[in-house]
Amino acid sequence: MNSRKEQLSAFNRLLDIMDELREKCPWDKKQTIESLRHLTIEETYELADAILENDLPEIKKELGDLLLHIVFYAKIGSEKKAFDIGDVANAISDKLIDRHPHIYGDVEVKNEEEVKQNWEQLKLKEGKESVLEGVPKSLPALVKANRIQDKVSGVGYDWEEPHQVWEKVQEELDELNEEIKKGAKENIEKEFGDVLFSMINYARFIDVNPENALEKTNKKFINRFQYLEKAAKKEGKQLSDMTLTEMDVFWNESKQYFN
Repeated sequence: MNSRKEQLSAFNRLLDIMDELREKCPWDKKQTIESLRHLTIEETYELADAILENDLPEIKKELGDLLLHIVFYAKIGSEKKAFDIGDVANAISDKLIDRHPHIYGDVEVKNEEEVKQNWEQLKLKEGKESVLEGVPKSLPALVKANRIQDKVSGVGYDWEEPHQVWEKVQEELDELNEEIKKGAKENIEKEFGDVLFSMINYARFIDVNPENALEKTNKKFINRFQYLEKAAKKEGKQLSDMTLTEMDVFWNESKQYFN
C-alpha cells in the first residue's frame, strides 16, 4: 500500500495531468460542468455494478474514473474563479467536523441511530427548512423512496417494530386488491405505489438495501434466462416455438448454477 506521502504525490500527479489535458486536448478543453453531468452519472452506475459484483480491481478502476470527474469539475470551477479542488476538500472536511460533534466536540452518543438523528438535527440548524431537502429530485424512484424514509427516520418519524411495518405492507396489499377488483387504473397505480413504498420501508427494518436486493434479482434472472436461451439453441430450438413447460425444464436446470 502507498504511504500518505505517496498518496498525496499521486493526487498531485492527477492534478498536473488535468491541467495539461485542459490546456492541450481538444476534447477536454471543450467540456463544461453541464456536458460532464451525464458521464458522471454513468460512471457512478458502473461503480455501483462493480460493488455488487464485489470486484475490487474494477472498483479501483471505477473510483479512478469518478475521481477524474471530481478533479475535472474542480478545474472548471477554478477557471470560473468559483472554487478549486482545495475549496472542495476543505468544504467537505468542515462539514464532517461540524456533523460529528461526538468526535470533534463534547456531544455523547450511544449508538449509530443517535449519530443519524444528530446529523439530521444539525442540518436543520444549518438553515435547511426540511430534512427532505437533501434528497436529489433526479434519483431513481426506488432509491429516492429509501432515502426519504431514512431521512425522516433520522428525526424520529418512524415505526417502532418491524411487525408494525409488515402489517402496513399487508394493509396496502389489501387496498391494492380492492382497487384491482374495481378496475380504476389511476387508483390501482396509486395503491401499487403505496405497496412498493411500504415494502421499501420494511426493507429498512430487516436491514436489507432494496436497490441492491432488486438488482441482484435482476442479475440472477438475466443469468438464468440467458442459460435457457443457450440451452434451447444447443438443441436447435427457438424460444418462440417452445411451450412454457418446455422452457421451464431449462429454467429449473439454470437454478443449479445461478442462485
